[in-house]
Amino acid sequence: MRYLFENAAEIWGYTREHLYLALIPLLVGLVIAVPVGTLVRRVPWLRRVTVTLSGLVYTVPSLALFVIIPPIVGIATIDPLNVIIALTLYSTALLVIAVPAALDSVPAAVLDSADAVGFGPLRRTLTVDLPLALPVFVSTLRVVVVTNIAMVSVGALVGVGGLGKLFTQGYQRDYPDEIIAGIVVTLVLALIFDRVVYLLGRLATPWVTKGAS
Repeated sequence: MRYLFENAAEIWGYTREHLYLALIPLLVGLVIAVPVGTLVRRVPWLRRVTVTLSGLVYTVPSLALFVIIPPIVGIATIDPLNVIIALTLYSTALLVIAVPAALDSVPAAVLDSADAVGFGPLRRTLTVDLPLALPVFVSTLRVVVVTNIAMVSVGALVGVGGLGKLFTQGYQRDYPDEIIAGIVVTLVLALIFDRVVYLLGRLATPWVTKGAS
């Protein structure tokens, strides 16, 4: 803990970089996955293909992606965009599977009622389907945000990794205190943002009965 206080400014800089690398892919993944997941749900064969492709993407080791992406996109390995693209792929892969699953949780009776009162497909999706699917979807969103925060550290192996730099530097210097500091701050960030997503989900779904988090 002494290391944390003595190097607070440096660690704060790493923390800001870490959050940038973790949260931008999450936001981009949401922008891509919500419309795509909503559309593929209506086409069974396309949904199966999407689930298969997403599963394949998620099984590719992150370090391998950090090596493959730069020559494909035309950027340097140490470019932060390298990590952002890789984590965007992972985020999208998980979320695009979660969206149809969450929509499946909406009671059929509610959907039938919306259709009966004249809701069109787009209006029903935006005002009925997606809002009622939020409680289920948020559970996956929490997993994705925590996973991203953890995986950013791997980027330190290619020179971009926020708090992961504390791990590589601590290992190179044989300085356990630096490694422990990186672990502690990463865990705290993961816990904080897990709760933030949970609370935002609660605020967005006030009709849901309070239960276990």
